[in-house]
Amino acid sequence: MTDIELKSSAFHDHEMIPRRHAWEGENLSPPLTWSKVPDETVELALLCEDPDAPSGTFVHWLVTGIDPHAEGLPAGRTTPGSHPHTNGFGESGWGGPLPPVGDDAHRYFFRLYALPGPVSIPEAPTAVEAHRVLDGQQLASGTLVGLYQR
Repeated sequence: MTDIELKSSAFHDHEMIPRRHAWEGENLSPPLTWSKVPDETVELALLCEDPDAPSGTFVHWLVTGIDPHAEGLPAGRTTPGSHPHTNGFGESGWGGPLPPVGDDAHRYFFRLYALPGPVSIPEAPTAVEAHRVLDGQQLASGTLVGLYQR
């Protein structure tokens, strides 16, 4: 399995996510670009989660049905035809970082999955439910980790 290269112009891997992308900022999803998606990919899915959340891994963003020919997402947008799911805040789409004040920096894992076909994921999945489907069907994946602290 090849690894997808996933990057952001807003932050580098294991560096701080700018406040504009946080819940307390403009709450815009960060711009993302990717490469090395396998040719046989039918659909891409993007998951962002915080495994350091006090109540367990928190889903900040899940988008399925992303065009496999897309090379990225601009800040605050997804591709036409994609499906943003309900995040852990109970809202559709991106919900930016909002760790408790005083916590050490939380890690936000952005994972892009190349899939061989459409997937069936609950509208408001837990991280475990999302991983059960995505990890089991992926052709390839790529990960970018951002940090955020209040």
